[in-house]
Amino acid sequence: MKKTALFVFNGDPMCFIHVLLNALDMHARGEEARIVVEGAATRLLPDLDQGGHPLHPLWDKAKSAGLVAGACRACCTKMKTLESARAQHLALLEDMSGHPGMADYRDRGFEIITF
Repeated sequence: MKKTALFVFNGDPMCFIHVLLNALDMHARGEEARIVVEGAATRLLPDLDQGGHPLHPLWDKAKSAGLVAGACRACCTKMKTLESARAQHLALLEDMSGHPGMADYRDRGFEIITF
């Protein structure tokens, strides 16, 4: 089975939509996909949780499918979105000096794609 970890650093919603669409497509094809929200992308977390936001339906679908591995604890703290991440029950990833490391995904056979 193909396994892909999508690390999204870019905080532009037009980039983030492609992360969501690709993860959902991979999942629909029977592949394992995980989304890791990092860097400036953590700034989007409060907006993604709002029902009126254009990306909310895709975000909700990805979360419901178990595709969101979590968000960077350090970046959520810096971007002041830690409470939003907690309210959405996102795992706060911090295994590499407060940030999510890629090595564990690589060791588990994931291809890593960054956005």
